[in-house]
Amino acid sequence: MNTLHAAILGTLQGLTEILPISSSAHLILIPWAFKWPESGLTFDVALHLGTLISLCTYFRRDIMELVKDFCQGIRSGKHAARRELLPFYIIAGTIPAAIVGKFFEEPIEAVFRSSPAIIAVFLILFGLILALSDHLGAKKWMMNRIDLKAAMVIGLAQCLALVPGVSRSGITITAALFLGFTRETAARFSFLLSLPIVAGAAVLKLAHLAVHGIPPGETPALLVGVATSAFFGYLGVAFLLKFVQNHTVYPFVWYRLLTGVAALSFIALS
Repeated sequence: MNTLHAAILGTLQGLTEILPISSSAHLILIPWAFKWPESGLTFDVALHLGTLISLCTYFRRDIMELVKDFCQGIRSGKHAARRELLPFYIIAGTIPAAIVGKFFEEPIEAVFRSSPAIIAVFLILFGLILALSDHLGAKKWMMNRIDLKAAMVIGLAQCLALVPGVSRSGITITAALFLGFTRETAARFSFLLSLPIVAGAAVLKLAHLAVHGIPPGETPALLVGVATSAFFGYLGVAFLLKFVQNHTVYPFVWYRLLTGVAALSFIALS
């Protein structure tokens, strides 16, 4: 992979992983449309590592607070305050996606990588579901109302993100909105819930890369992929959390609908 492709895909990963518009759909449809070669394991590592860097950088204070609350929650035991239970809820909510990902990520990816039309349909379908959640959700609960039930429901929804076109942030924000949380709380909890999954994926892929090594000539593309994914991921988080304070998620819904229709049209004409 050349550095130009790496920069484009890194930018796409950084923005579309964060915004509720499906990174996997873009990273499959764009190379497919332009007939680019497969990115391979090395670049996959770069994208996940860049996303992890952006999330850890933006939420560094939240992470420190979660670690502190986790330790305090262990000391407090059954008398732990609600705030001290949040890290335990995040861990519990992560478990379903971790299990499903372990056993089904590769089969799902194998099926959908060769099905751009289905990916386009899922972009449209789950965009409409996101719109419905924004319309029907009460949007009144804040982060202090997250409990084990809410974390598990949102965590179960996160399992669907393995299907390209669904969007991890999109489906978790959708679930949180249906549960009555505000848009900002839904987005923030979505990102916090993603941290263990993204970190786990980055570590596993780095382990594979350590075993197989970096192919000759791939280092520049890897570095560009990490840098662009991290930079635009950080911008994406900052933008989304600010945007949803005063706006609906409908712009992302319209984007998904237009992108899905455009992809289906391209497929029909090609």
